[in-house]
Amino acid sequence: MLEVIGSMKSRDTQKALRYLKERRIPFQFVDIAKAELGEKVWNSIFSSVDSPDVLVDRDSRYYKDNGCAYMEYDARELLIGHPEAMVLPVLRNRGKARAGWDEGFVEELS
Repeated sequence: MLEVIGSMKSRDTQKALRYLKERRIPFQFVDIAKAELGEKVWNSIFSSVDSPDVLVDRDSRYYKDNGCAYMEYDARELLIGHPEAMVLPVLRNRGKARAGWDEGFVEELS
């Protein structure tokens, strides 16, 4: 089953949920504001990308408000400690993960 990790404040997460509901594609939604992601989930997400740095949303409020653009940080630690700094939504299924809304990824899985 497709897992959508996101926030209800994120427009792209809302778009993804609406898309999936309209097409009756079964999914599970994980709201990062209410649930903490486990180690297995993080490892799955990190192993699906070239570098954890691509998961950091440089337009996010957390990134801007905390001056992340002006400091050195470990992207992995930043995201685990503050998942609101991540590109949302993250789509996961069968060991694959994709950051950001990707309609093609969902169709590929169907």
